[in-house]
Order: sequence, then structure tokens, then C-alpha cells
Amino acid sequence: MGKMLLTVSTTNNTSGLVVLAVDDEQDGMAMLEERLEGNRHVRRILKAFDATEALQVLAGDDTELAARKEAGMPVVDAVFADLDMPGLTGMELAKLLAGFKPAPVLVFVTAHSHEAVAAFELGAVDYLLKPAEQPRMNKAMERVLAKIHQNSANGSSAAVPETRDDEVIPVELAGTTKLVSRATVRWVEAQGDYARLYTSDGSHLVRIPLAQLEERWEKAGFVRIHRSYLVPLALITELRMGGSGYSVVIGHEEKILPVSRRHTRELKDRLVRGAGP
Repeated sequence: MGKMLLTVSTTNNTSGLVVLAVDDEQDGMAMLEERLEGNRHVRRILKAFDATEALQVLAGDDTELAARKEAGMPVVDAVFADLDMPGLTGMELAKLLAGFKPAPVLVFVTAHSHEAVAAFELGAVDYLLKPAEQPRMNKAMERVLAKIHQNSANGSSAAVPETRDDEVIPVELAGTTKLVSRATVRWVEAQGDYARLYTSDGSHLVRIPLAQLEERWEKAGFVRIHRSYLVPLALITELRMGGSGYSVVIGHEEKILPVSRRHTRELKDRLVRGAGP
């Protein structure tokens, strides 16, 4: 698709969110703009038809955006970006946005669900599959608002996926993508190159190796107790010694999991230090 001029649209909403929509396809942009205009929290929508143009918008001389930067605010509150674009991809744009201080909240929009895991790893708070309906956009906007409020409380807007309290994992279920909150995970079991997340409402198989989750969730208080298990320290209520070695109790006898010899010392040290990293 050829280069298009930047256009800016505004609505009469007064809630205050300024968002940037990025999509290289006319139909995709039209859908995205319609859904954003249909959300009561959005006041102003800026549009860019590729990632390079998006960066130009953010670095441009727009009066309102310049005032936001001068006040120490994110240039825009949120960026809704397509993943698959010519030139700089949405993924590459996300890495550049993470360098903004403070950074806007990021939401990816795409027709391909298989890229969801990578999207969340880059700090996106949500992942919309095309064509997104209005209720789904409204849900995404609630996540955006929650992240903005969290950043305001913390005094920072930098997106750091490893330490996000609200990290979610996309799970494929019969052609749809369900978002499972890390906070609901009771323990994780390795199943080859996959991991099974056990939550209060069942289990979910995700295409993420246990070693990767161990690294990502260490700062959130998760610890490896066995080559097959990862658990949140806060849910361990007992460390038992038995004939075959140590085991941990999750919750009120909810689950008993083995602790391998190689992980015993680290687990004891972490338990002594507390549930923090």
C-alpha cells in the first residue's frame, strides 16, 4: 500500500484519552477508528498508516502532543497497532515505544492469533483479533485505563513485562483466545515444550516452555521447585520432608508437589527471605 497522509479525527467525548491508531490497511484502519470512536473514554484519535509514520506523529509538532511531552506525560495515552505491516513491524514499533519515557500503553490489533504470546512479552496490555467488535474494544480500553492508573500510582509509565502485576497469558480455546491472569495461577506443570497453568477454574495448556515462564515470573514470586513444576511462593503453606524427599503443600492441602534435590536449597532460601524476589 502506498504512503498515506496523516489524518486526525476527534470526538466530542471529554474523558480525555488521546490514542494513536496504526494500520497499513484501509479496512483495518476504518474498523479500528470506528471501534475507538465508539468507546466513551476516547477523546482524540490520531492515525498513522505504518510504523514509521507513527513515530513521525509522536515526534511531530502537534500542539497538544508537544504540551503533553512538556508536562512529562506520555505523548499519547495509548497506541493501538497492527502487528503485520510493511517496513517496521508492529513488534519492532513496540520495542521502540518501550524506550519512550514515559511510554504509552500498547494494544496490538491483528488477524493472527498465533502471535499473541510474543505480543504480551513486549508489554502489550491486550491483543485484539480482527474484526474486533465494540464490546471487545471496550474491554481492551478498560485494560488500558487500569494500566494508566497503575502507572500513575507508581509514578512511572515504562512498560516492563516481567514485573507487571496484571500480566496475562493468551490461551487458545476452540479458535478463540482467552486471557488467563497470572494472579490466578496456582502452579505450573511442564509438558514438553508446553506448560499447563493450573488455576482456580481449571487448567490451560500454553505454548510456552516452563523455563521461559520461570525467567519471566521470577520477579513476581514464582520459583522452580522441580524440573516439572513452577509455583508461586506466596501459595506454599508447608515444606514437608518424607521418605522420598521434600514436597510442598499449595494452599490448604489443595495440591502436594515434589521438590527435586537440586532445587531444595534455593527453595529453602527463598522461603526464609519471604515470597519476594
